[in-house]
Amino acid sequence: MTARIGVVTFPGSLDDRDTQRAIRLAGAEPVALWHKDKDLKQVDAVVLPGGFSYGDYLRAGAISRFSPVMETVIEQAKAGLPVLGICNGFQVLTEAHLLPGGMLGNDHLHFICRDQKLRVENASTSWTSDYEQGQEIFIPLKNMDGRYVADQYTLDKLEAEGRVAFRYLDFNPNGSLNDIAGITNEAGNVVGLMPHPEHAVEPLIGSGRTDGLPFFTSILKKLVNA
Repeated sequence: MTARIGVVTFPGSLDDRDTQRAIRLAGAEPVALWHKDKDLKQVDAVVLPGGFSYGDYLRAGAISRFSPVMETVIEQAKAGLPVLGICNGFQVLTEAHLLPGGMLGNDHLHFICRDQKLRVENASTSWTSDYEQGQEIFIPLKNMDGRYVADQYTLDKLEAEGRVAFRYLDFNPNGSLNDIAGITNEAGNVVGLMPHPEHAVEPLIGSGRTDGLPFFTSILKKLVNA
């Protein structure tokens, strides 16, 4: 039976189709989910894609957090449903308190778009198991509000519990504290990151690398072996 992975489309989502393609390339079935619907169509996992949901009004991800679909995503994520938030999706996850901390504007006040070097700090989550601990990868990054912040207690807790999933290497592109590029919840089923793995799944497009594909093969193996 083919694993079904839902991709939510909010008003202003930009990378939902790219994410669906990445899921298909990994061997799973992408399922389109609409922000106004509470029904997740019995998917096995959910991805919140990048973009500028609701125009990033008020604060990035702040309005999307109250979309009807998020009521169900929050409830099921707390019950163990694997959820991945990419860029704007990461912002939504922090606004929904499925992940701690928050996202602010880049410290240099400019939009940034580049191939970003990362180190895999946690290869044991539902979305990262196809990586090696400490592996260095290149994933495209594009954001305006990508600066991860949290109070010192939260930062210390994330570091102590190994919940920093990815860290920026060589260059911190947005001023994120502790060079944090992505984090996970305690259970490891919810992961958020600013870079875009769906743009690094085929050698002929995007970065020309496939460093992002293991996100989607990781969750597929997790679901098949569950």
